[in-house]
Amino acid sequence: MEIKSNAPTAILLKIDKQIDDLVKNIDLLSYVNPLNLEEEKEKFFLSKYLTDPVFKYPKPNFDRFALLNKLYAIPVKDIKDDRVRAFYQDTIDFYSGLLQAISSIGHGNKFYYNSLKSYGTPTEKDVLNAKFILHFDDEGDDDPRFELKYTCDQAIDYFKAYSERYDFDYNIKVSDKISAEAMVINSSRTLLLNSNCMFSDNELELLSHHEIGVHMVTTMNGLEHPLKVFSHGFPNNEETQEGLAVLSEYMSNNLTVKRLKELAYRVIAVDSLAKGYTFYKTFRLLHNQYDLDRDKAFNITVRAHRGGGFTKDFLYLTGLKKVYDYYTAKKDLSVLLTGKVTLAYTDEINYFIENKLAVKARHITDSYLENNNTNTTVNFILNNLK
Repeated sequence: MEIKSNAPTAILLKIDKQIDDLVKNIDLLSYVNPLNLEEEKEKFFLSKYLTDPVFKYPKPNFDRFALLNKLYAIPVKDIKDDRVRAFYQDTIDFYSGLLQAISSIGHGNKFYYNSLKSYGTPTEKDVLNAKFILHFDDEGDDDPRFELKYTCDQAIDYFKAYSERYDFDYNIKVSDKISAEAMVINSSRTLLLNSNCMFSDNELELLSHHEIGVHMVTTMNGLEHPLKVFSHGFPNNEETQEGLAVLSEYMSNNLTVKRLKELAYRVIAVDSLAKGYTFYKTFRLLHNQYDLDRDKAFNITVRAHRGGGFTKDFLYLTGLKKVYDYYTAKKDLSVLLTGKVTLAYTDEINYFIENKLAVKARHITDSYLENNNTNTTVNFILNNLK
């Protein structure tokens, strides 16, 4: 896999830019969060958990068919290097899948099947790993680290102070239209906070390392390269990105059994979706069988069922295990911080760097500099996941 002259390089850069021009503003998470979340939550609770919510979603602001035609018209065949050509073919296929998924949000099984194509669904091993975690006693709600006492405005102040350790600027906005406590919007370099949430000490620390220390770091690193694919994202990068983010929680000593259980419940919720459970049946599984309080059960159920069935959530746990194993094998984490990249393409990342089509990570996740984890139970769990 060698670039032997400037001509192949120019062709590659042109094709890479053509793809970037079409997909750089495509962000599925911007479309899959319900607009009427709080209203439907209230109705669901009033129905005694018997009437599934009817969520509304933002309308896509693009023509799917026009974009798909333009994507597949890009002359990837002109890339002479077989391995690089295969990578860009994978990239186009990945984004065509995302476009189809976005266009089918809110259309029940249609979105679910598109979600399956993009993210897959839990295997039996994944479910067994989740159930293994759920056997452990967590720290308990009475632990002062989990007391919800900070407002959204106070959280903003905390994140701004935390961000001083990094040499980049980004936007912070609030919204009442997201199901997560916080999320990074890659295309606009924005940290979005849930205005309906209160935050604990543990959540502020955990979210700062997760959202800013990894997701914003990889957003900013992705902008440094001649190849734009590092910025808009490699194929199937979500599992690696979420694994890196949870590993940052671990190495900063903020990953608790309670948090691991949350990730396990997400696997259980997606598995129930795959088994054909309706929204209220998944909710009742979490609320009644697993004894989650109704707000937590609702939020996890929303994450799995939004759009018509969103399977991405099980990847947090599988991603954590893969990245943890990569880290414990003493491999270079900075390679995975170069942008929105995927563990399976580490050879391609290094190749691009060697050929000056990419650069080494400029920003390094603060918690990766030293492993400060002291939680022996968490260590035991991570070492024994299959």
